[in-house]
Amino acid sequence: MSELRIQAGAAGALAPRAYHLAHEPHPENGTALGFWLYLMSDCLIFAALFATYGVLGRSYAAGPTGAQLFDLTLVAINTAFLLLSSITFGFAMLRKQRGDVKGTLLWLAVTGFFGLCFLGLELYEFAHLIHQGATPQRSAFLSAFFTLVGTHGLHVTFGLIWLVVLMVQIGKHGLIHENKRRLMCLSMFWHFLDVVWIGVFTFVYLMGVL
Repeated sequence: MSELRIQAGAAGALAPRAYHLAHEPHPENGTALGFWLYLMSDCLIFAALFATYGVLGRSYAAGPTGAQLFDLTLVAINTAFLLLSSITFGFAMLRKQRGDVKGTLLWLAVTGFFGLCFLGLELYEFAHLIHQGATPQRSAFLSAFFTLVGTHGLHVTFGLIWLVVLMVQIGKHGLIHENKRRLMCLSMFWHFLDVVWIGVFTFVYLMGVL
């Protein structure tokens, strides 16, 4: 870290102050802190969506209810796909700690496969609901449902794109320090999506069929 001395105080005493110049590396743990702040902002977004669904979730406007629309078997299978992807990501992180590039890439690929399965079933569910006439504009309940679940699905989509890009970087440069840091951030993001989905599964689907 470069230290630049500036004049401080009325007496003109000099005090050292440290600055990070453009060519210097990031401060230690700076990326992790910044990413935690991002996740907290995402928590606020989902909290607002959950609150909106809590208010509008019973406003059916004489339309179909959750009990009439939701297929819990399909949603349970989809939940299993996402939870399995979280486990396989954990295996990838274990391989990363051992410096095993091929093992890390293998488990990341398995994680991506389960993530794609999750997205595929979610898109199938959306298409099936729309085919039945349960479109977002049908009622406030469906508007809140599609917004909450769709926002989560959009996050999973971005996570998969990030996963593919990171796999390319690892394949090209190996498990260098930068790639390890990126893996750590993606791991936090992916597990965060799992936690949010458990909330969606419980609050939207399970309570919706009661």
